[in-house]
Amino acid sequence: MGDAEVYIRMKQRIEADMNQSLTVGDVAHIVTNEPSLNQLLHIPIYQITKQDRNRVVIDVMQVIYAINTHVKSLSIQVVGAAQTIIEVNVQTKPYKMVNVTLIWFLLFVGAALAIMNFHEDVSMREVHGQIYYLVTGKTIAKPLLLQIPYSIGLGLGMILFFNHIFKKRLNDEPSPLEVEMFNYQQNLDQYVIMDELQVPHNGADQTVLKESGRKGNGY
Repeated sequence: MGDAEVYIRMKQRIEADMNQSLTVGDVAHIVTNEPSLNQLLHIPIYQITKQDRNRVVIDVMQVIYAINTHVKSLSIQVVGAAQTIIEVNVQTKPYKMVNVTLIWFLLFVGAALAIMNFHEDVSMREVHGQIYYLVTGKTIAKPLLLQIPYSIGLGLGMILFFNHIFKKRLNDEPSPLEVEMFNYQQNLDQYVIMDELQVPHNGADQTVLKESGRKGNGY
């Protein structure tokens, strides 16, 4: 097995349950030219505990340590990211309908006030009146001929911008909101990785790795 090559690519993010025992195959993709080494996927690497709370970061060095504990003289190559973020599924209380209704109402009122304040700042009513006068030559207090299509177009424009009608997507192109959420998630993941790597742990991960080495006689 001295010539066996193993390529490791860490998964970006996975979910795990409380007290779940994670294996190498749970946190990483492995490709090898030695079929017998597919058993590396079943090597235990970490045990989720209550001390982990809702997030754990597994570094590729832990994976390499666990593999080398079971199989010696391997050529291991790391491809891609070096950490995997594990989201621990913690039981939470279900949302009450009253809370959902209250949040929806606050968002609705806030969005409505934002739109009305914007139109008041730019004097949209006066602008519509001037446009109506330029087109028809008449002065009118409420140019509904312009205001009604404008209001309908405002709603349709928001639907096209966010690329959603409730849960239905208009096309496969991501919306600007989804792109911003993706960028935010990427920055958050990077912060979590850096923060977790700087926090000294109580040695639980090393204990699990040592225990996995004792159990690895079959690999």
